[in-house]
Amino acid sequence: MTTSWAGIARFGLVQAALGAVVVLTTSTINRVMIVELALPAVVPGLLVTWHYALQVLRPSWGHGSDRGGRRTPWIVAGMGTLALGGFGAALSVAVMQHNMWLGTAAAILSFTLIGAGVGAAGTSLLVLLANQVEETRRAAAATIVWIMMIAGFIVTAGLAGHFLDPFSTERLLVVAACICVGSFLLTLVAVRGLETGRVAPKPAEDKVPFRQALAEVWADRTARRFAIFIFVSMLAYSAQDLILEPFAGLVFGLTPGQTTSLSGVQNSGVLVGMVLVGLASTLLPRLMALRSWTVLGCIGSALALAGLVMAAHVGPGWPLKPSVFALGFCNGVFAVAAIGSMFNMANSGTSREGVRMGLFGASQAIAFGIGGFAGTALADVSRLVLGSPVMAYATVFAVEAVFFILAALLATAVGAREGFGAAANPLVLAARHQATGS
Repeated sequence: MTTSWAGIARFGLVQAALGAVVVLTTSTINRVMIVELALPAVVPGLLVTWHYALQVLRPSWGHGSDRGGRRTPWIVAGMGTLALGGFGAALSVAVMQHNMWLGTAAAILSFTLIGAGVGAAGTSLLVLLANQVEETRRAAAATIVWIMMIAGFIVTAGLAGHFLDPFSTERLLVVAACICVGSFLLTLVAVRGLETGRVAPKPAEDKVPFRQALAEVWADRTARRFAIFIFVSMLAYSAQDLILEPFAGLVFGLTPGQTTSLSGVQNSGVLVGMVLVGLASTLLPRLMALRSWTVLGCIGSALALAGLVMAAHVGPGWPLKPSVFALGFCNGVFAVAAIGSMFNMANSGTSREGVRMGLFGASQAIAFGIGGFAGTALADVSRLVLGSPVMAYATVFAVEAVFFILAALLATAVGAREGFGAAANPLVLAARHQATGS
């Protein structure tokens, strides 16, 4: 197993490279299509949704890496596909200026490559991390990898913003090429020698078709419940993404700059929550199992959302920033604990790690794809029914809180089998290994 922190950081570099290309397409190119090309927001919105929809194929890509016995080729091939899609998305913007239909077709193809690349590379990367990082370090590894991914978002957005001014499609193509090629090269360097050995698939598994493999994983009660938990919790997690800033502007009268700063407050809370769980699970592993951190984070998120419901009624007198920080903090606690548990569940000593991780990743991606749209749609419908935008936002926050409570109940129902309840607890791990004679 790769137990060194340097090895874990290399996983983080690959995740940062993935994040760099994704943020270029979902943020920068999204903005260019809406502002510079004056396209309806629904156009890039549908393209991003399409890239999420393709994540339903993650179990299939995981099955492919299971049969091959090595994850690195899938990571490299997926990253190459993602890089081509990222540059193609920028190229489609240039084509749209001359031929909208041809440019749209190029954009659809590019976002198809983006979705396929993210799914193939991301699934195998997480399986490899789960296989090669000690169980007691997986929560910390999840923290490091996700922080480095966020760092990739920040660095890419900053550099792209700097070099794109004054804007031109030629500059966009150069910036996109540098980011995509650089991300691919960084991946090649990071994964070199990272996979310590080939895992030979069992002869009976090597010939099993994907549908049968997926059916076997879905028949596992614990895996099925955990996938449902991920979907419900991530649906609650993502539903407020597109409404928090409008809520702050409408109810509290904040300027665009102030609402952007408020998002920074929330993200700071997320990072603090992630770091807390990562450190606690590594330095004080007997303190609390990952399942307990997950449940605590879900309940805390529900309480923080209840605070935002109160904020909608009270208005400017409510301490908005502390409430938003608390929401981010609890989201971070829940998210990194759930991700660490996902590693343990995928690598629980059974076969088909790739299919399992693909199933969990697909649940997460589909929830994210639905969550943002569902949050805005519920806000619009509630505004029409209730006749009050303030009550509309309060309704969305209340529904999210209910989903987080449901997620907490689902987390407790998954059970302590193979890692979710016992994760990061060395006493339980020692007892398990002694009982199995390993």
